[in-house]
Amino acid sequence: MNPQTLKRLTTTLIALLLLSLMVLLFLRPYQRIQAARQENALTLQISMGGWDQKVLKTRERETLKVSVVNLDNTMHSDGGGWHNFIIEGQNFEQKIAPMTTGSFTLPALGKGTYTFYCDICCGGKDNPFMRGEIQVEG
Repeated sequence: MNPQTLKRLTTTLIALLLLSLMVLLFLRPYQRIQAARQENALTLQISMGGWDQKVLKTRERETLKVSVVNLDNTMHSDGGGWHNFIIEGQNFEQKIAPMTTGSFTLPALGKGTYTFYCDICCGGKDNPFMRGEIQVEG
């Protein structure tokens, strides 16, 4: 094999390797989303602007693993950056410190719609951006 052919072959193999790596890195976040769905888990973000997702869906009598990413810092003037996740009427509350991720498992709920909200800052439950709903399907 002459040197030019060897150089072309090497260049082609490196290009294919890089392309494969790029495709894998591009698909990786989607694989994590699928894994979370399969495990009945999800990630929410909260800030003074409210929840990034307003509707959570789960099945009746199944627990749901939730991670809440608190984007606010301790310098937040209302509530010191703290947030909480409350399910109305279910005696369930989890607090999430500033700039941390809190993980917890929601209790298994019966079929219906339940309100969740943050009541620490930004108008609390009365602020439409600080509340959402959990839809439990049968």
